[in-house]
Amino acid sequence: MTKTGERAAQVRAVRRRLVQDGPPRTRDLEADFETVTLPEQHCDQLRDLLIAEEAATVVEVGLAYAGSALAIGEALVTIDRPDPRHIIIDPFQKSEFADAGWDLLRSAGLETIATLMAAPSSVVLPQLLTEGFVADAAFVDGSHRFHEVFVDLYFLRKVVRPGGLIVIDDDWWPSVHTAVQYYEQNLGWAVIPDAFPGATLGVGPKGHHGARCKAYRLPDAPVEPSFEDFRAF
Repeated sequence: MTKTGERAAQVRAVRRRLVQDGPPRTRDLEADFETVTLPEQHCDQLRDLLIAEEAATVVEVGLAYAGSALAIGEALVTIDRPDPRHIIIDPFQKSEFADAGWDLLRSAGLETIATLMAAPSSVVLPQLLTEGFVADAAFVDGSHRFHEVFVDLYFLRKVVRPGGLIVIDDDWWPSVHTAVQYYEQNLGWAVIPDAFPGATLGVGPKGHHGARCKAYRLPDAPVEPSFEDFRAF
């Protein structure tokens, strides 16, 4: 097995243990891991989407128990581009999750490509933009408050390269869905319809069975519409 194959196998082994046994520790909330973590099927689909994209640099908002982060890491080591980077933003990883997600990433050998930013995304994303950081893709599963999702997406459209990907988790929450709709309706974000095929996994707010994850392709050139062309969302 090649070195790249060995690294990917190590990540897959940690992913399997996480699915089978759960994280090393959880918050004292009922079914917290199952509620918070992206289902395995969606993690596989996210991995495959990033591999097809040949992404080398990914920004992730929210780490928690690292289900999606491990899938992203598996994609990056499988693609094996020079100097892959995975920027993870989670101000609550230590205080809320006792570093459970970060420890899982380390056990998978991903600390060499992953960087944990323990500050709010509203602080980190402008900092990345100021530094000239450019990502191929982003995965967003942070705060679900409308205004904070909206701000995350505002900066990510500037951080992610033109033509890149932004993947949203929990689109079935009205607050998340409404924030994303502005960018779809007004800034030319295009849904990738086959990114997360198959039946809806889990049940969202108020028993809702709509789509959980949604992937968007950014336009090849940034769209800056006139305020007169505003489309209600």
